[in-house]
Amino acid sequence: MEEKNIFKGLELIYLPLVMVPILIWMFGGNILSAAEKVCEPTTNENLGSSYKPDAPVRSKVGEGYVLTGEVMSSVGCFPIQGAQVEFWLAGPTGYNDALRGVVFSNKEGEYRFESISPSSMSFRAHIHIRVTASGYRPLVTTHFLKPGEDEEKFDLVLIPLPL
Repeated sequence: MEEKNIFKGLELIYLPLVMVPILIWMFGGNILSAAEKVCEPTTNENLGSSYKPDAPVRSKVGEGYVLTGEVMSSVGCFPIQGAQVEFWLAGPTGYNDALRGVVFSNKEGEYRFESISPSSMSFRAHIHIRVTASGYRPLVTTHFLKPGEDEEKFDLVLIPLPL
Protein backbone atom coordinates (compact mmCIF):
# COMPACT_ATOMS: atom_id res chain seq x y z
CA MET A 1 0.00 0.00 0.00
CA GLU A 2 1.41 3.40 -1.08
CA GLU A 3 1.51 6.16 1.49
CA LYS A 4 0.08 9.52 0.44
CA ASN A 5 1.64 12.72 1.73
CA ILE A 6 -1.30 15.04 2.33
CA PHE A 7 1.11 17.86 3.31
CA LYS A 8 3.01 17.85 0.00
CA GLY A 9 2.98 21.36 -1.50
CA LEU A 10 1.64 22.99 1.65
CA GLU A 11 5.13 24.14 2.66
CA LEU A 12 4.83 26.88 0.03
CA ILE A 13 1.74 28.17 1.79
CA TYR A 14 3.01 27.87 5.34
CA LEU A 15 6.59 29.06 4.77
CA PRO A 16 5.61 32.78 4.47
CA LEU A 17 3.36 32.44 7.53
CA VAL A 18 6.30 31.19 9.55
CA MET A 19 9.02 33.41 8.05
CA VAL A 20 7.30 36.83 8.18
CA PRO A 21 7.03 36.92 12.00
CA ILE A 22 10.64 35.76 12.26
CA LEU A 23 11.84 38.50 9.88
CA ILE A 24 9.83 41.14 11.75
CA TRP A 25 11.39 39.96 15.02
CA MET A 26 14.91 39.95 13.49
CA PHE A 27 14.65 43.42 11.94
CA GLY A 28 12.66 45.05 14.73
CA GLY A 29 9.62 45.74 12.57
CA ASN A 30 11.63 47.79 10.02
CA ILE A 31 10.77 45.30 7.29
CA LEU A 32 7.23 46.72 7.15
CA SER A 33 8.00 50.37 7.80
CA ALA A 34 9.39 51.03 4.30
CA ALA A 35 6.24 49.70 2.63
CA GLU A 36 4.07 51.86 4.89
CA LYS A 37 6.07 55.03 4.19
CA VAL A 38 4.41 57.45 1.77
CA CYS A 39 6.08 60.37 -0.05
CA GLU A 40 4.07 63.28 -1.44
CA PRO A 41 3.82 62.82 -5.23
CA THR A 42 5.21 65.61 -7.40
CA THR A 43 2.45 67.80 -8.83
CA ASN A 44 1.48 66.63 -12.31
CA GLU A 45 0.79 69.20 -15.03
CA ASN A 46 -0.38 69.24 -18.65
CA LEU A 47 2.24 68.41 -21.25
CA GLY A 48 1.80 71.74 -23.07
CA SER A 49 2.57 72.79 -26.60
CA SER A 50 6.32 73.29 -26.08
CA TYR A 51 6.95 69.52 -25.65
CA LYS A 52 8.61 67.70 -28.51
CA PRO A 53 9.23 63.92 -28.23
CA ASP A 54 12.50 62.11 -28.93
CA ALA A 55 14.95 64.44 -27.21
CA PRO A 56 18.55 63.24 -27.48
CA VAL A 57 20.15 61.41 -24.56
CA ARG A 58 22.49 63.98 -23.00
CA SER A 59 22.92 65.41 -19.53
CA LYS A 60 24.27 68.79 -20.61
CA VAL A 61 22.77 71.44 -22.90
CA GLY A 62 24.85 74.40 -21.76
CA GLU A 63 26.68 75.72 -18.72
CA GLY A 64 25.71 77.78 -15.71
CA TYR A 65 22.94 75.82 -14.01
CA VAL A 66 22.86 72.28 -12.56
CA LEU A 67 19.67 70.49 -11.56
CA THR A 68 19.98 67.27 -9.55
CA GLY A 69 17.51 65.14 -7.66
CA GLU A 70 16.14 61.71 -7.00
CA VAL A 71 13.34 59.86 -8.79
CA MET A 72 11.36 57.87 -6.23
CA SER A 73 8.11 56.03 -5.63
CA SER A 74 5.33 57.70 -3.66
CA VAL A 75 4.67 54.35 -1.97
CA GLY A 76 7.66 53.27 0.10
CA CYS A 77 9.72 56.32 -0.95
CA PHE A 78 12.34 54.08 -2.53
CA PRO A 79 14.50 55.15 -5.49
CA ILE A 80 13.47 54.24 -9.04
CA GLN A 81 16.34 53.05 -11.19
CA GLY A 82 16.24 53.60 -14.96
CA ALA A 83 13.52 56.26 -15.02
CA GLN A 84 13.65 58.35 -18.20
CA VAL A 85 13.81 62.05 -17.32
CA GLU A 86 13.25 64.45 -20.23
CA PHE A 87 14.10 68.15 -20.00
CA TRP A 88 13.27 71.06 -22.27
CA LEU A 89 13.63 74.77 -21.74
CA ALA A 90 13.55 78.07 -23.54
CA GLY A 91 16.65 80.14 -24.15
CA PRO A 92 16.95 83.76 -25.24
CA THR A 93 15.45 82.87 -28.65
CA GLY A 94 12.73 80.52 -27.35
CA TYR A 95 12.43 76.74 -27.47
CA ASN A 96 14.81 74.84 -29.70
CA ASP A 97 16.35 71.38 -30.00
CA ALA A 98 19.66 72.55 -28.54
CA LEU A 99 18.00 72.94 -25.12
CA ARG A 100 16.43 69.46 -24.91
CA GLY A 101 17.87 66.38 -23.28
CA VAL A 102 17.13 63.01 -21.69
CA VAL A 103 18.86 61.33 -18.75
CA PHE A 104 18.19 58.08 -16.90
CA SER A 105 18.18 57.73 -13.13
CA ASN A 106 20.95 55.57 -11.65
CA LYS A 107 20.48 52.71 -9.15
CA GLU A 108 20.01 55.24 -6.33
CA GLY A 109 17.33 57.00 -8.42
CA GLU A 110 19.59 60.04 -8.89
CA TYR A 111 19.71 62.24 -11.98
CA ARG A 112 21.79 65.26 -13.06
CA PHE A 113 21.10 67.81 -15.80
CA GLU A 114 23.12 70.88 -16.71
CA SER A 115 21.74 73.78 -18.73
CA ILE A 116 22.41 77.39 -19.57
CA SER A 117 22.50 79.96 -16.81
CA PRO A 118 19.13 81.14 -15.49
CA SER A 119 20.10 84.73 -16.26
CA SER A 120 20.11 83.92 -19.98
CA MET A 121 16.64 82.38 -19.91
CA SER A 122 13.34 84.03 -20.66
CA PHE A 123 10.71 85.40 -18.21
CA ARG A 124 10.35 83.42 -14.95
CA ALA A 125 13.14 80.95 -15.63
CA HIS A 126 11.97 77.34 -15.60
CA ILE A 127 12.72 73.87 -16.90
CA HIS A 128 10.01 71.50 -18.12
CA ILE A 129 10.37 67.87 -17.03
CA ARG A 130 8.67 64.65 -18.12
CA VAL A 131 9.41 61.39 -16.28
CA THR A 132 8.47 57.89 -17.35
CA ALA A 133 9.27 54.61 -15.59
CA SER A 134 7.90 51.11 -15.95
CA GLY A 135 5.09 50.48 -13.46
CA TYR A 136 4.47 54.19 -12.75
CA ARG A 137 2.20 56.93 -14.04
CA PRO A 138 4.05 59.38 -16.32
CA LEU A 139 4.84 62.69 -14.65
CA VAL A 140 4.97 66.12 -16.28
CA THR A 141 6.09 69.00 -14.10
CA THR A 142 7.97 72.29 -14.12
CA HIS A 143 10.95 73.32 -12.04
CA PHE A 144 11.06 77.07 -11.40
CA LEU A 145 14.57 78.32 -10.80
CA LYS A 146 15.33 80.47 -7.78
CA PRO A 147 16.96 83.78 -8.74
CA GLY A 148 20.66 83.84 -7.97
CA GLU A 149 21.01 80.05 -7.68
CA ASP A 150 23.26 78.11 -10.03
CA GLU A 151 22.50 74.66 -8.59
CA GLU A 152 19.34 73.17 -7.10
CA LYS A 153 17.91 69.81 -6.03
CA PHE A 154 14.46 68.81 -7.28
CA ASP A 155 13.13 65.34 -6.36
CA LEU A 156 10.58 63.69 -8.64
CA VAL A 157 8.05 61.44 -6.88
CA LEU A 158 6.02 59.10 -9.10
CA ILE A 159 2.74 57.32 -8.39
CA PRO A 160 2.72 53.54 -9.01
CA LEU A 161 0.19 52.16 -11.49
CA PRO A 162 -2.66 50.18 -9.93
CA LEU A 163 -2.11 46.43 -9.90
